Amino acid sequence: MVSSVSRQGRQLQRYSRSGSRLVVGCIPYKFDIDKSCGDDLDQVMEVLVISSQKGYGMMFPKGGWEIDETIKQAASREALEEAGVQGNVERRLGRWKYKSKTQDAFCEGVMFPLNVTEVLMDWPEMDVRERRWVTVAEAREGCEHLWMKEALERLVTRLSNSTRNRTTSMA
Repeated sequence: MVSSVSRQGRQLQRYSRSGSRLVVGCIPYKFDIDKSCGDDLDQVMEVLVISSQKGYGMMFPKGGWEIDETIKQAASREALEEAGVQGNVERRLGRWKYKSKTQDAFCEGVMFPLNVTEVLMDWPEMDVRERRWVTVAEAREGCEHLWMKEALERLVTRLSNSTRNRTTSMA
């Protein structure tokens, strides 16, 4: 069963030893089955971006990691609440320190790939966010957060290497 509301407040929020808010996000992705396997990964793979709650900008789902969940559960929850997708949270892409645009504080963000298995028609933040499947090139161009762009590059590199290794081993 899917919760119809997002978690609110920061009473369960985790912080680093240095006092930075711990934020977890994911890059929801899927492959376009209508394109041939020989196509460049940038053309075959699509990623899901969302708008900020204010309605502008393009980013990946992210939010606070809370004390009653694992880091992968937090990534999965953020994808469900903000983008209305579920899937398999894969091996972490990295950790970044960045300055919050809305508060005068630093955050530490951890990003994961999310291989999407289900796209929901209704989700908790559907009234305050837009979601859109875009190509990797469009996400590179439109994402306003440098650390998220770096996470995207790591995902593309990882999947490219994985695809290349699988193709080589089959030859």
